[in-house]
Amino acid sequence: MDQTKPRIVGVDVSKHHLDVAVHDACEVARYANTAEGVSLLLEALGDVAPGLVVAEATGGYEIGLVRACQAGLIPVAVVNPRQIRAFARAKGTLAKTDGIDAHIIAEFGCVLRPRPLPQVATGRQAFGELVARRRQLVEMAIAEKNRLEHATSAVRLSIEEILCVFKSQLAGVDAAIALAIDADAELSHRRAILTSVPGVGELTAAVILAELPELGSIGSKQAAALTGVAPINHDSGTHRGQRHIGGGRPGVRCALYMATLSAIRCEPGLKAFYQRLRQAGKKPKVAIVAAMRKLVTLLNVLLQHNQLWRPQQHGC
Repeated sequence: MDQTKPRIVGVDVSKHHLDVAVHDACEVARYANTAEGVSLLLEALGDVAPGLVVAEATGGYEIGLVRACQAGLIPVAVVNPRQIRAFARAKGTLAKTDGIDAHIIAEFGCVLRPRPLPQVATGRQAFGELVARRRQLVEMAIAEKNRLEHATSAVRLSIEEILCVFKSQLAGVDAAIALAIDADAELSHRRAILTSVPGVGELTAAVILAELPELGSIGSKQAAALTGVAPINHDSGTHRGQRHIGGGRPGVRCALYMATLSAIRCEPGLKAFYQRLRQAGKKPKVAIVAAMRKLVTLLNVLLQHNQLWRPQQHGC
């Protein structure tokens, strides 16, 4: 073994376990995917002195590991699982177990050397830039998916490869956004308040924190207007036109829309509110927009009062 080469560690991440392999060793170690398990893993990595830790993006289950590695100044990269499977197929490895996957990830890191996540600088500017970059990546991915729908075989492979890159980039940016919030005590606290509301996930909270920092210090009508969910009149003389939403901050409105779709299924107050509107004959889109206004109002009130969501607050 060449002692001058940095050792690459591959981690197969699941909800409950972290399976760990070093590219030049046969053993696979398993740790619980908990704070204590990650701490034991980092202690073991001290003996390995890794040049890079590579983990798959697994819907957020890798975030604890990423945070711990960065805190310990260990370079860590997050890669798209699709790339790992393609690499395994190229090697002729068709079997799939947690241990095999950990070795494949380590070999992938050794051969392709994915770029480690940057150490996230503290400060709101870096956080805002990361959220903006995520939105750009999503927009570009949507454009490529639209092209894929009508693509011929001559260009289909190119588009699919670009989409794979976008997925990897998104995984890295999502991890960096979470780390940026963790690095700021106020942002971390505000995120906890926002995500306490059923339906509001960490990405929605990140967008709100970055693009609607005024929330919690403004009135509910102003919050609705800044979000772009306040109805705008189209009246002239005795004519009363149909009211539409518009203006505001599109990024916040899009994030809030997705959160509302989830909230009207799992947040008691919003669910009842939406159902009342539908039973009253309101169209689904109209009812959803009204629920969006109610949700942003609820989030504004919670931040104003510096308190977590509780079921009895759904009347806010």
